[in-house]
Amino acid sequence: MRIVICGVGALGSTAVQYLRAVGAELRLVDFDRVESKNLLAQWFVKQSLGKNKAEAIRLQLANFYGVKAEAFGVRLAATNATELLGGCDLALDCFDNADSRILLSEAARALGVPLLHGALAADGMFGLVRWDERFTADREDQAGAATCEGGEHLPMIGMIGATLARTVQDFVKSGMQHDYLVSLSGVTRTY
Repeated sequence: MRIVICGVGALGSTAVQYLRAVGAELRLVDFDRVESKNLLAQWFVKQSLGKNKAEAIRLQLANFYGVKAEAFGVRLAATNATELLGGCDLALDCFDNADSRILLSEAARALGVPLLHGALAADGMFGLVRWDERFTADREDQAGAATCEGGEHLPMIGMIGATLARTVQDFVKSGMQHDYLVSLSGVTRTY
């Protein structure tokens, strides 16, 4: 089984940390670089500053746990989506913007790759883990508005990342595709 994780910022890096033992090959996709502000809410170490996020996570998986992964330090685009998703059995959307989510959804559907979305509300009060068939990407109130800087949403990020990882485990093990609403009062299965 090969899983592609698109966007390894707050949600993606947290999910990857929990997915290290899922028994699948991991492919990490993110064009961004690690900045000092990322250290508060994302799974990066100080030595990763300035490195591409996908490569930094790949190195951390190898160095901390002996887990091998592929890193693609590129922006998902219509011109490379087929290559990035090619040969994958599952795609994980951990992007923080609607345009990337929509592009990934279109590519996954065209290739017949199951797609699981993870999303955090801008105010950090709830999150969703939802399969593509029941997910609609919404636009940010302000394009590029950060939802995870400063660390204040770290507990919610952890809950959503763990729920993403558990949902992937269930899919890998038995093909189950449940959706979840994650809030400060807990995790509720919605499908």
